[in-house]
Amino acid sequence: MKKEADKTKARIKPMPNTIVSCRKDGHDNALAVGVASVASIDPVMVMIGIIPSRFSYDMVKDTGKFVVNIPTKEFSEKYMYLGTVSGRDEDKLASINTTDADIIDAPILTDCPVNIECSVVDSIQPGSHELFIGKVEKVHCDEEYLTEDNDVKWDEIDLI
Repeated sequence: MKKEADKTKARIKPMPNTIVSCRKDGHDNALAVGVASVASIDPVMVMIGIIPSRFSYDMVKDTGKFVVNIPTKEFSEKYMYLGTVSGRDEDKLASINTTDADIIDAPILTDCPVNIECSVVDSIQPGSHELFIGKVEKVHCDEEYLTEDNDVKWDEIDLI
């Protein structure tokens, strides 16, 4: 027998967990993002959701650039840190390995095996989160997780 569930607690959990990194006026930041998904396959686009009160929100909104970083379980402690501390209060990337993205102006978290550079093409705020649609400009992947055809071997990555 089925019973009615609380709709506020029965959310679909997106997978995998992601970290969005961004830069504005030379300041780098990153946050754990619980709302991320494929938005289109032609052209290739992803969607992320950020609550407007988050420090990174204005960085993405104003620059139109972000990187989706896909962490492994080895990154769990840093993932939790990025999801609980605000960039308003400290430099969250001071102890995290980063490099500059190739196409957009934002940092890449190099300890994450997959990094997706994106340029915002649209956004909408249907509720608590603003949903940013980002055109995928470039995907970086650790070589060990690529097939000969350069497809990501998602099933071999120990995702959070």
